[in-house]
Amino acid sequence: MSQPKQITALDLPIPEHKDLPEEFQKYFAKCEEKLGMVPNVLTAYSQNVAQLDIFARFYNELMFGESELTPLEKEMIAVVVSSQNHCYYCLTAHGAALREYSGDPVLGELMVMNYRAADLQPRHLAMLDFAYKLTCQPDQIIESDRQALREAGFSDQGIWDIANVTGFYNMTNRVASATEMQPNPQYHASHRGTRNS
Repeated sequence: MSQPKQITALDLPIPEHKDLPEEFQKYFAKCEEKLGMVPNVLTAYSQNVAQLDIFARFYNELMFGESELTPLEKEMIAVVVSSQNHCYYCLTAHGAALREYSGDPVLGELMVMNYRAADLQPRHLAMLDFAYKLTCQPDQIIESDRQALREAGFSDQGIWDIANVTGFYNMTNRVASATEMQPNPQYHASHRGTRNS
């Protein structure tokens, strides 16, 4: 697969990975080892190592830190937010992650197109309805929206995490769209096989 000539539409001073501070060289090497690539969002942020450091630490804590939300649930939120924002980069990257975590490429496609068309558990539907409303109508979130999450089984800490994941992906969607960030080509073909029975 060919890599796009430019990661973004901006002329950013993106360094070679070998020219980054040692800690980021190691981090990118770990990405290569685990993912077979360095996600373009990280490469784009590498032109400002202070921002890269904060972005990477917040992303890793948000997505893999202790939480009642599973990695799959967090990726579901990322996809629903990105679908509403029509973010090409994030839909491509997080659609691949959702296919990986669920083992279900059909679910991945449904979530990218319209999460309400998927056969979701009530817990997931409540979570995604909240993320959708917070994305599209943040000023209209009221106590009954939070209460619906409690009734679906989320604690207040879980609601906090849903809000943070939703907010984070609204931010990344806007940065990716503003800069015309291109997803790594590897995402397109990944995890499209059927779930093993």
